[in-house]
Amino acid sequence: MLFRAFHRRLHRTLRLLGTDAKVPPPPTTTGTEKVKQLLEHAASFEDLDTRRESDEWATLPYVPGTYITRDQSKKAIRPKIDPRETNIIVFPGQGTQYVGMGSKLLKFPGARDIFALANEVLGYDLLKICVEGPKSKLDQTKYCQPAVMVTSLAALEQLREERPNAIDNCYATAGFSLGELTALVFAGAIPFDKGLQLVQIRAEAMQLASQQAKGAMVTALFGADGRIGDACNEAKNWCIEKGIENPDCRVANYLYPGCKVLAGNEEAIRFLEANTKRFNIRRLKRLPVSGAFHTELMQPAVEPFAAALRKIRVEEPIINVHSNIDGKCYKSAGHIVGQLPKQIVRPVKWEQTLHIMYERKAGEHFPRTFECGPGKGLKAILKQVNAKAWDSTLNVEA
Repeated sequence: MLFRAFHRRLHRTLRLLGTDAKVPPPPTTTGTEKVKQLLEHAASFEDLDTRRESDEWATLPYVPGTYITRDQSKKAIRPKIDPRETNIIVFPGQGTQYVGMGSKLLKFPGARDIFALANEVLGYDLLKICVEGPKSKLDQTKYCQPAVMVTSLAALEQLREERPNAIDNCYATAGFSLGELTALVFAGAIPFDKGLQLVQIRAEAMQLASQQAKGAMVTALFGADGRIGDACNEAKNWCIEKGIENPDCRVANYLYPGCKVLAGNEEAIRFLEANTKRFNIRRLKRLPVSGAFHTELMQPAVEPFAAALRKIRVEEPIINVHSNIDGKCYKSAGHIVGQLPKQIVRPVKWEQTLHIMYERKAGEHFPRTFECGPGKGLKAILKQVNAKAWDSTLNVEA
């Protein structure tokens, strides 16, 4: 039922737009003008009934230092049937892109339709950028985010062809950062074309924010003696001494024990790279992104995205969708509208989300999990958090 609903909306939009239309060339505008144009374009979304205040609410992230109990499973919503007959689908985020992605999916007619519609919505040939690059262009936030989202949804077509019951039996979904929007589209909360326009606005606004304050992200590996908090605090203080206004350096992604992604001003990340031994950090590796995502440096991107989100009709998800902010399931359309924009400046609590989705009592079985999209990173992370759940995980690599 889930994928049939997705397909009906997709093909209805294809008929309305017409996939044979020529793709217009991208306009030559500044970053600020582009975001304004996208936001104005978002105003053409369907008008909504006035939302009641009772429909608007948000869940705060964990308070720093909060002890997370081991029984995280109580925060999940699970069907009361044999878990082996159920599935979870997860979607990757920015940083997983590579030149050539999506090319293997073109043998599936549904995947071709998705790329055709994406080209119409975006106004440029996204498939060409995915398949041919160049890498320097694909890695730009404004192209990378739509590319990863569309390729991930196209990968569902392969899953549908090869394992049709995998989608029919899916009861929960989640996505890493950008992937959360992919999950919301998959779950029927946001139509594909509107979701892609939201991603376009999000990407343009985040790229503009990155140009205003140059930032970077690194994966940090450390042991029990690693002093990540101290390292980030001292990196911020070092930036202040250098005259940088309102610097930031923090944990941006919680991946698994001993591994986190740190993000902040370029100068702060350089400080960390020069002082790894001092803070007992075993290794730092730069990520192929153009900004310090999920930090306060992205604050200028929040309102453009929130304004666009408020102008579309968000529906209650057909299946459970877990939020990056706290790992819990969205409870209503109003919850999505209130909480999703905050994700841009809040850490991705992926490790906590995996505990909520997969923690089981001894002897209980696990659902099968499918990672749909470029790369195999989410499966690798799951192995570090819950090896038994990982044992039932498959990649549908784009």
